[in-house]
This record gives sequence, structure tokens and C-alpha cells, in this order.
Amino acid sequence: MVTGYWGVAELPLHDGHVPRWMAERMKRLLRAIVAFIVEDRGPGWLVERLADPLWFQALNNVIGMDWDSSGSTTVLTGLLRQVTETGEFGLMVAGGKGRRALETPSDLEVIGEKLGLSSSRVEYLKRVSRLAAAADSSLLQDGFQLYHHTVIVAEDGSWTIVQQGMSLEERVARRYHVSHRVVHEGVETLEPHTGVVSRLRRSAVLDLTSRASLEARRVIVDVAREKPERVLRLLREAIAVARGVVPLTSFSGGKRPSQTVIRYYRPLKPPDPRRIEPVLRRVYELQPDTIEALVSIRGVGPATIRALALIAELVYGSEASHEDPAVTDPLRYAFAVGGKDGYPYPFDAKTAEEAAAVLEEAVAKARIGDREKLEAIRKLRRLLRPPV
Repeated sequence: MVTGYWGVAELPLHDGHVPRWMAERMKRLLRAIVAFIVEDRGPGWLVERLADPLWFQALNNVIGMDWDSSGSTTVLTGLLRQVTETGEFGLMVAGGKGRRALETPSDLEVIGEKLGLSSSRVEYLKRVSRLAAAADSSLLQDGFQLYHHTVIVAEDGSWTIVQQGMSLEERVARRYHVSHRVVHEGVETLEPHTGVVSRLRRSAVLDLTSRASLEARRVIVDVAREKPERVLRLLREAIAVARGVVPLTSFSGGKRPSQTVIRYYRPLKPPDPRRIEPVLRRVYELQPDTIEALVSIRGVGPATIRALALIAELVYGSEASHEDPAVTDPLRYAFAVGGKDGYPYPFDAKTAEEAAAVLEEAVAKARIGDREKLEAIRKLRRLLRPPV
């Protein structure tokens, strides 16, 4: 457990930016921390730790970013990308914020060359990148629109994906972590997240990544493989049920939808059958046999998946999970050099530079065989105790 101040990862959308003088000191400190960890534990260990939302947030706070800002994700991953761009530390970062996220596939090709990854590994990384984006936009529909996507890759092929979505209505963000430790190659992804962090926890979402949605996923794929005309007819019937226009007695053996199902679907704008018809025809032609294959088809997005889930739940009685996977429990964060916005105290440039210098010296000596200072720094953690 990381020691420090108590806080909750609220991630409100903040305007503004990090001043250049501060960003340069943050970058130096982060570089020193990365170098120390890689020298001590290796790049794969660091990539795995970044899949832990608490550890990620603590690292963000240690270099001087805010404890509660959406920028904590974009700034940390952006600086990490700069620090590791040469590949010297055995890990690199693909993607980023906004349009930068669209360059993830080409970034991964460059990373593959610099880190010596096989072409098949690079193609696999491209695939999990696409699936992670689809998972948190289509399979998990929680009201947050993705605007940030990064893939952090180590030279041993291990990876972590960190992405973030925003809710403009509530002016708050939500961060998603996915790790190679829970996503197995060649296997359908169930519960891929190592953490979803948000201040808001919805009363009802559509979560097809949950194990509780396994049967619903199977029904969704089966329905998607049927002729578009039948799917559209079932969709119109399901929409009528969701609106309360007709009773459910003619479907699902008379089973009534739970209040959670109605709470999720009723406020939503129903999927427009005319808009998704071309997509359904494309799906019918390709006949996907898994949910992953389905969301990989061009044009299949949140509306199509929501339409199929609505049919699965209200017509066939295969209810998906509507429990929000986000964690809002209090977490402990570590502050070492203050925060950009003055919390818990203003950014201390002198301390940041001194800390970076100590770590840099320890790494430089370790690289020539003198690990005494590195080991001494490692032992400091024994002095740390949780706050009373």
C-alpha cells in the first residue's frame, strides 16, 4: 500500500496546462524514477505496475501532478512517452490523447522495431489495442466517451493499456486499465480490466465485459448472425417493450425485465433500425462467431451492440450485467514534491530536482557495478508506515 494523503480519484475535467518550467522538472524526475525501476526490477515489472490504478495514480502524484484531475492521466502518459521514446529503457508508449490515439497502430510498428518484437507480436498488440477501445466504448457503455488511448509495451512483449473517457454533462472523466495479465491470447476477453476509476458510479450501465454477461454475449452473437430483416423485427418489438408500449408476455415465456434493465434502457434514445440496417447486413455476410469478432467489424459500435443487447434481454431473457464496474472507494496517494495546483502544497522545484539527482546517481553507479546506493534507496521503504 502506498503511503501518503487520503483522497478519491474523482478525475474532474480540468482546463489549463502544466507550465513548461514545471513540466521539464516533472519529466526529469519521471525519467529518473523509470531508470531506477528498470535497473532494479526491469521494464516488464514497470509495465505491470502501471496496470494498477492506485500505483499509476501514486506515480502521477510523486512527479507533482494533481491528485484529482483528468490531466493526471494525459500528462503522466504523455511524459512517459517522451521519457521512453528512444527505447533505451526497454519500454515504450503508443497512442495518446485525441487524434494521437488514432496513430496507435503505426506507433506500435515503430515500437516493434526499436524493442525487437516479432511482427506477429506487433499484430497481436494492434489487435488488443482495437479490442480494448471497443470494450470501453461498445461492450461497456457507461456514459463516458473515450478520448485517450495508450498502449505501454515492454521488450518482453508484456503490455498495459490505459485509456480515459469523459462525460461532458457531469464534467468528469473515468480511467480504464487493461493488462496482459488478465487478457489471454486467443481467448475471449472476460472482465479485462485491472481497474476502472471514477468519482461517479452509475445506477445502471451495460457491461458485456462482465462474466455475468456471458450468456447474453452468446445470444447477441447468435442474433447478429441471423438475417437482418428478422433482427430488425425483433429490435422493433424490444423497443416497444422497453417503452412500455406492449407487455412482455409474448416474449421470453412471459418473463418480465428487471427494474435494472428498464432503468438502463428506458431513458436512452433507442437505436434507429434504419441506421444500423447496413451494419447488420455486413455482419450477416461475415458471420462472426465471437463477441470480439463482432465488435471488430467495421461500423459495429455502441448503437449496434446496444440494439443486440436489448433483443437478447427483452426478447430472449438473457440479461446482461448492468452493474457499474467503477471503483470509487477512498485510496491512498503519495505526494513527494507537491502538486501543480497547490495540493497538498505548491510544486517544490528544488525538491524535485534533488530527488531526481539522487536517483540518477544511484542508477549511474549501479550500471558500473556499484549498487550500494541503489540498495540503500530500496531499503528506505522499510521506514514508511501508513498514516495514523
